Amino acid sequence: MARPILSEADIHPAIRDAVAQHHHDIVDEVKTAIAKHPVVVVGMSMNPMPKKARAALEQAGIAYEYLEFGSYFNTWRKRNALKMWTGWPTFPMVFVKGTLVGGASDVKALIATGELKKMLG
Repeated sequence: MARPILSEADIHPAIRDAVAQHHHDIVDEVKTAIAKHPVVVVGMSMNPMPKKARAALEQAGIAYEYLEFGSYFNTWRKRNALKMWTGWPTFPMVFVKGTLVGGASDVKALIATGELKKMLG
């Protein structure tokens, strides 16, 4: 099932650039990290779930790059751009070889089944 995304044709031309450029710097930073590293964890401080994802990866002996963007008290607008880009509503966002695999519980499940090691080749 494909997630619903508003068609560009349904966005007024006067605001298309504003939509496309909304905090594109944070999206570009994550895209760059994804291109450079097999595993990337995107998180925020004060949230225990990014720590759990990182701990699971460390326990499995899997190297990762960690990007942290603010906390509950700041940077939420920038983080919202990542949510809009990925469609994933929470942090962490874990990427494996460029594929969003979900959050902490999702990465733990992939580790448990051996799927994560298969993805890494």
